Amino acid sequence: MTVELDRRGWMSLLAKAPMAELAPLWRALNMSPEFQWLRAPEVGATMVRGRMGGTGAPFNLGEMTITRCSLQLDDGVVGHGYVQGRDKEKARMAALVDALMQGEMADRVCRDVLVPLAGAFRDAKAERAAKAAATKVDFFTMVRGEDK
Repeated sequence: MTVELDRRGWMSLLAKAPMAELAPLWRALNMSPEFQWLRAPEVGATMVRGRMGGTGAPFNLGEMTITRCSLQLDDGVVGHGYVQGRDKEKARMAALVDALMQGEMADRVCRDVLVPLAGAFRDAKAERAAKAAATKVDFFTMVRGEDK
């Protein structure tokens, strides 16, 4: 299975990945690149906006807790991590993966971390769709004889 991801795609995948899936994949890489913090992991909030029907005027739905960080590898590559919730370790892993995806280790990181995450995400989505499809009710109208 191949995954064609640009930076936006892998950042989205890392942000959505459960820590229970990301952590073992990161540990299996057996990498501990040297880096300096540009912004240590910090917890904050961001405003979530919505639209009615997807086309209506935007409105403020509420705030969501996020954790962000930025780091620089010893070779000068900068990585950023933005994740939902208060998980500073997940933000650090996301920033490291982001930085490594911009260098010569990109193929290995993609194969060993991003491809399995994308597969798990796709499987979970298919499972949710199957559960929803099982509850679907088809309504039909019978033609009555007087409608000629």
